[in-house]
Amino acid sequence: MPQSACPGRSPPATALSFAALSDGPSTISGLLDARDTQLMMAGLRLLGNEVHIVDRDSVGNVTVNVIPHFMRGPASIDVGLAGTVMRFLPPLAALAHGEITFDGDAHARKRPIATVIESLKDLGVKIYDRGTGRLPFMIEATGEVTGGEVWVDASKSSQFISALLLSAARFNAGVTVHHVGDPVPSMPHIDMTIAMLAEHGIIVRRDGDSVWHVDPHDIVAIDRRIEPDLSNAGPFLAAAMVAGGSVSIGDWPTSTTQAGDALRGLLARMGAEVTWSDAGLTVTGTGVITGIDADLSEVGELVPTIAALAALADSPSSLTGIAHLRGHETDRLAALTAEINGLGGDVDETADGLAIRPSPLHGGTFHTYGDHRMATAGAIIGLSVAGVQVEDIATTGKTMPEFPRRWQDMLDGIDGSAPTA
Repeated sequence: MPQSACPGRSPPATALSFAALSDGPSTISGLLDARDTQLMMAGLRLLGNEVHIVDRDSVGNVTVNVIPHFMRGPASIDVGLAGTVMRFLPPLAALAHGEITFDGDAHARKRPIATVIESLKDLGVKIYDRGTGRLPFMIEATGEVTGGEVWVDASKSSQFISALLLSAARFNAGVTVHHVGDPVPSMPHIDMTIAMLAEHGIIVRRDGDSVWHVDPHDIVAIDRRIEPDLSNAGPFLAAAMVAGGSVSIGDWPTSTTQAGDALRGLLARMGAEVTWSDAGLTVTGTGVITGIDADLSEVGELVPTIAALAALADSPSSLTGIAHLRGHETDRLAALTAEINGLGGDVDETADGLAIRPSPLHGGTFHTYGDHRMATAGAIIGLSVAGVQVEDIATTGKTMPEFPRRWQDMLDGIDGSAPTA
């Protein structure tokens, strides 16, 4: 069977979705055994697909075999707090037979999902959401989706576009997605989805950054290896800058569409020495951090790491283009402002970002709001500021199993403690 590598971040959920929609069995390796991955696999199983873990490695990755089956309900799918699960699975579940209900964590009920719900309704799917446009909701699936043209406002998340493109080839008329509204954030994630679709034999025709078209087509099964998730490397690389010293991440790809690859340039601008070789990426810091003015609209998942560094910098920072982060696991702009200021920081929330100025910080509780990236931001600040207590550090398990152990191993100088896959 053909094999391909795909980037980290949302592509693990994307790869699992493709495998369940494909024309035969496939194997996916390098999946981080985090909560988001577990929820995606559980959802696919509840719809009738076989998803078997066949191997585990020493750094928390699993290899799975996926065998697609005729999908049917009834099924009750828990999306947790995973944006990919709550947005990618409904279009796929619409191809099943029977009633499929979706619900998740308390904060998941606040996350924006109306765009997916209304888009599926426009494409012929019966969805009952009590008019809220939020979780919980139920799909009355008939085994097919009419498809056709649909107009969406994806200005709050690129996942709204990716969610429709993922399953579009299985819709009777395919799909033409027209984006209306402010620019779509995090466009690299859509580019990753399009590249992965091509590897499955699906060509996406696009008109700039506002129209995407997919024709009906079989989805060819392929075996995949998931690239390391570069965004997960951010807190570990930041640690080198805060504490002084070097952190190396092995297997940093030579070419990737991952947003996390922007860390190389961003950290260098903030004062790090960044070197790359075939062996991986190394960041070396002195403990002195320079503020940064940066448009982070395409790399929103890096904002908590960059904001934590900016709070420790010796000059002001302006982080812009990130208004969409108000709809992430929590309102990250409000949360970062509140928590950094709660430690004595000087942060203002702007219309589309954060203004962060140097200010002496002190100890205190850094609240995480159930958000894994808030937890890692607190851990970064805690390397420099005595007495910082990160609330609910276990929430990091959403995307990185055993983060506290890995973090301590890094501080103890134990090799292999900063995995990114």
